Amino acid sequence: MRPLKILTWHTHGSYLYYLTQAPHQFYVLSKPGRPPGYGGRCGHIPWGDNVTDLPVDQAAGMQFDCILFQDDDQYLKDQHEFLTEAQRRLPRIYIEHDTPREHPTDMPHPVDDPEVLLVHVTHFNALMWDSGRTPTRVVEHGVMVPPQARYDGSLARGLVIVNHLARRGRRLGGDVFLHARRSVPLDLVGMGAEEMDGLGEVQHAQLPAFAAQYRFLFNPIRYTSLGLAVLEAMMVGLPVVALATTEVSTVIENGRSGYIDTNVDALAERMQELLREPALARELGAGARRRALERFHIARFVRDWNDTFAQVTGTRPLAATPMDNRLEEMQ
Repeated sequence: MRPLKILTWHTHGSYLYYLTQAPHQFYVLSKPGRPPGYGGRCGHIPWGDNVTDLPVDQAAGMQFDCILFQDDDQYLKDQHEFLTEAQRRLPRIYIEHDTPREHPTDMPHPVDDPEVLLVHVTHFNALMWDSGRTPTRVVEHGVMVPPQARYDGSLARGLVIVNHLARRGRRLGGDVFLHARRSVPLDLVGMGAEEMDGLGEVQHAQLPAFAAQYRFLFNPIRYTSLGLAVLEAMMVGLPVVALATTEVSTVIENGRSGYIDTNVDALAERMQELLREPALARELGAGARRRALERFHIARFVRDWNDTFAQVTGTRPLAATPMDNRLEEMQ
């Protein structure tokens, strides 16, 4: 199998960065001004040479092996506006990053096509979406952090990492964060964090080392997919305190990698315990890192995506490369 030419969009920057660790050529659509979804190769993420910025008006003249959708409008509108009829018949994958919004169990997925592969990023998402006749597969997240980013925990505070928490309501747990902050010292980072007296945004490349100084990570989110920030914190070695909902309930093991519960006051007591007992926090953080390495290693993620691309294109998976070996040795 040769490296494939894959057309996609810039929907979630950190996810796209991890996806492009796969040894293929990724063409990422862009528009002037880089509006949401059309950022192309932009921002502070250290993109590899296999990531090419592609203006939308040039897409129709390109040859691709696979189209990779990551958002409803891309599938329902963009492909008809920017791609030729022949391109729209290419092997197609839709990555579903989110849980269903309108109804947790009975919401039909917008992709209803036996010729498209629907890839869910968690088993919880796959369980909850009504995927109808569309074939599905789960490719769980994979993350990596700089090798020098390791748990310190000397700052006796908790860290919360959520973008635009003030604007995103109960689903993302803004009220849960405010409730917990009344009894536990918590710092909020992410886009728009200042709207809730937070510290602001920390660039993705600097976030693991920044998080390493905190005693624990608190995830207040009620209902969404599994956040990459949670997994990156675990990979650094932070214990995680979180609501026992969605996929995170299968990731955090009570008393081994952190604490989960549906009782916010009980979680606040656990956070206070971690502040009082740094040795316990370090022990749980070591368990969190072991769990992340076992389940969310970037090399496993790349292998799964290589298999997925081979499945839809009818080609053989790429053999191991020096890049694969480097990823295997990381962490």
